[in-house]
Amino acid sequence: MSSYRKVLVGTDGSKPSLRAVERAAEVARDSSADLVIVCAYYPTSEEEEQRAQDELREEAFQVIGSAPAEDTLREATDRARAAGLTSEIETVAVLGAPVSSLLDEAENRSADLLVVGSRGLNTLKGRILGSVPSEVARRADCDVLVVRTTR
Repeated sequence: MSSYRKVLVGTDGSKPSLRAVERAAEVARDSSADLVIVCAYYPTSEEEEQRAQDELREEAFQVIGSAPAEDTLREATDRARAAGLTSEIETVAVLGAPVSSLLDEAENRSADLLVVGSRGLNTLKGRILGSVPSEVARRADCDVLVVRTTR
């Protein structure tokens, strides 16, 4: 496998996506690559967040996204550092949908590898509505690593 110079990973703050951040950090560390952590989000009010949390429980992240994105990015950076990454970490909050945001950022930042978690690949909802990992893998111009985050 070739050595990567820039690894980009997406996170929404969920536990599975933070596992993908940890794996991306390990790959970046082993390749002496820089890491870009991207959080795509839509702003939501506190009332909308609470309602989503009450009704959707562990699936609420799909509605509330990563509000506030700064907290999500800070936690993801901490996870990347805990994985032993010492090279540069850049964080990016993007207002928009996850797939297009990740693909645009990967292209704009000349990423060699785009990392996403596997959540949604094997769910009925993922098969009907499409999933971030499958869409990213299908449309990306760079290598894609889908990290198994469900066990």
